[in-house]
Amino acid sequence: MERNNKLIIAFDGTHFHGWQKQAGVRTVQDEIEKVARRVVGRPVSVMGASRTDAGVHACGQVAHMITPDSIPVENLRRAIGHRLPQDIALVHAEQAPFDFHASRAALSKLYRYRIHNAEQRPVTGLGLGRAWHVWFPLDLERMRAGAAELVGRHDFAAFASQGSPRATTVRTVRRIGIRAVYEQVLIDVEGDGFLYNQVRNMVGTLYEVGRGHWPPEKVRAILASRQRANAGPTAPPHGLCLQWVRYPAPRGAADAA
Repeated sequence: MERNNKLIIAFDGTHFHGWQKQAGVRTVQDEIEKVARRVVGRPVSVMGASRTDAGVHACGQVAHMITPDSIPVENLRRAIGHRLPQDIALVHAEQAPFDFHASRAALSKLYRYRIHNAEQRPVTGLGLGRAWHVWFPLDLERMRAGAAELVGRHDFAAFASQGSPRATTVRTVRRIGIRAVYEQVLIDVEGDGFLYNQVRNMVGTLYEVGRGHWPPEKVRAILASRQRANAGPTAPPHGLCLQWVRYPAPRGAADAA
């Protein structure tokens, strides 16, 4: 007998070449699959909800994997979690329906981008490697005005880097929240899915608005142009973190409530 396991995974992406398994480089998926194979005694495929890029972090990546049901879920979590390298944590594991697919079933995802907006480097607050250091002041009201142009269902071709095949460049951005927490500017982007480097390219564009190089209304023109060359730079990967992935409520949950 087999069981489908839903996993919640956190990792520091600094020394990973992204999530997805690739020959000759270290990836999060490959590290987890190697450990899971040793624990269950057979090859295991761990399918993630999001294919994070090299250097990007996660505190709420979701994955699923099929294993024999001879090992209780909690024992499986401990056995795998204790054997993972120090930069990966198996936060939670639970049984899921066999038709649950971490990527296809996802309703929305939230990425958070951190900008350390201060003259001093983020090392003073132990934030090195977790935030993009921008030493000159950013105007958050201008950035919020520009971000408002990106909310909704649009063709985001202007914010998609080359390198990942896609059937369409149309995506839905549900919300973009921008706030300051002491010296950090937090940019939360929730959407139904994202193109390659989309969030980092959006942040790079809002950065140009926030520093005063572009007016907020230029974001609308960039979006309409569908040309990547018109948008801002790709923000560095180390400031980005996958916060969570949302799924439909389990069958029967609404009735129980």
